[in-house]
Amino acid sequence: MDIASLAGIILGAVMFVFGVFSNGGFEALKNMVDSASIIITVGGSISGVLAAHKLPDFINGLKGITLTFKEKAEDPAETIKKIIDLSNVARKEGLLALEEAANDIEDDFMKKGVMLVVALRPGGSKPRTEGTDPELVRGIMETSLSCMEERHKKVIAFWEKWAELGPAWGMIGTLIGLINMLKNLEDASSIGPAMSVALVTTLYGSLIANWLCNPTASKLKVNNEREVAIKEMIVEGLLSIQAGENPRVIEEKLKSFLTPQASGSLGEGDEAAGGEA
Repeated sequence: MDIASLAGIILGAVMFVFGVFSNGGFEALKNMVDSASIIITVGGSISGVLAAHKLPDFINGLKGITLTFKEKAEDPAETIKKIIDLSNVARKEGLLALEEAANDIEDDFMKKGVMLVVALRPGGSKPRTEGTDPELVRGIMETSLSCMEERHKKVIAFWEKWAELGPAWGMIGTLIGLINMLKNLEDASSIGPAMSVALVTTLYGSLIANWLCNPTASKLKVNNEREVAIKEMIVEGLLSIQAGENPRVIEEKLKSFLTPQASGSLGEGDEAAGGEA
């Protein structure tokens, strides 16, 4: 679980409640609750998001909040180690030996790339020893990567749209409250409470955008960038294996995807394997 996202959401709620409570106790907290404002702001903004998306994209976008709490299993350093292991197998036993090694790979994207490099014929027929053209492998893998990124962007767009519409519907609720207030100016005692209720909708709209939607969209962008970077690294590593590059050279190439701290945790490539012809 991603503790940062969970802690941020909880801490934001605690800071809001504490700030309101410290300025007026339970009575102040009660002033922050208004059912009509909730219906207008939350219901109105989510209906706008629904109108802006296809139903499957809307449902997937709503489910996307769970992704902010999930810690991605991919470790770039571990991914590089797997690629180096594959390069050692290919260097010692040939590309076709990667077929058996692919059975132990859990990452579907990497496994797909390995099988493309090996280029087995479907239906269990005899494998082609010449492999697959590197540009064809790159094209297929990059198309798969592009489609994955497009799916991620649709989920991110859901939360960005909600962040955009939340404050707008909060303002709509405020305008409704002000209109009703101005209709009853003859009752001076009602102006203060009416204004307070009107402003609650603006508060809700701001909370939707800045407590929930914008942080969620930002975390989804971070997760997407991390996953894309790892998969780009996989593509470069597999193409290097297909080209027959030395495992140590592949390792140094892939280290450029890592931070200095992460790259320092990697050991040197397999010198014995790297020294083979």
